[in-house]
Amino acid sequence: MERAGAVEPRALADEEIVRRVKAGETALFELLMRRHNQRLFRAARAILRDDDEAEDVMQQAYLNAYAHLDQFAGRASFATWLTRIAVHEASARLRRRRSAEGETMRDPDDDPAASLPARGPDPEAQLLADEVRRLLEAAIDALPEGYRSAFVLREVEGLDTADTAASLGISEDLVKTRLHRARARLREELYRRAGGQIASAFSFHLARCDRVVAAVMGRIRPPAEAVVH
Repeated sequence: MERAGAVEPRALADEEIVRRVKAGETALFELLMRRHNQRLFRAARAILRDDDEAEDVMQQAYLNAYAHLDQFAGRASFATWLTRIAVHEASARLRRRRSAEGETMRDPDDDPAASLPARGPDPEAQLLADEVRRLLEAAIDALPEGYRSAFVLREVEGLDTADTAASLGISEDLVKTRLHRARARLREELYRRAGGQIASAFSFHLARCDRVVAAVMGRIRPPAEAVVH
């Protein structure tokens, strides 16, 4: 039973939860995962363009973060620190994939001729919001990786320029440049029709959330430890 006046764990700031996890309350790590799952999924998927690979990256990023919690110094927010770990893991996986396929990673700023996919169904037939969202996701997936990461974190996930730059390890000016060019690549009609659907793109659904949490907590929590409710 909690002490009278004690703060409900779900109301705690990330930094306090981290402190308590490091002090031995391992089960509280689940709160951090559920709090940041969608951002990490979107960040990893923006780099890899694959839902299952993004989920694998999330699990590894959480395990890496848990193993190195002592390195979190609070200079950036915990969310930014965690996202940076996921971006690093996803980028490393992408490099390995491209190396195995004999490809090289290109700087999107050196690739002005990259094109969007062929036009899909007649926009007049896209009457439902989910169709608009799928069309938008396909267009975002077609962006060069650097543009895609900046766009997803800034526009889809809603980070500000400073947090986007910190998460990707680039300057704020470069974030602004890539975001501007990403917008230019998305056809005006598609961007206009997407409207408020941008924030719902690449949603992190509950089933995937539960799967990631269960996999990570199963590896870091002693068998007898209780789950946070």
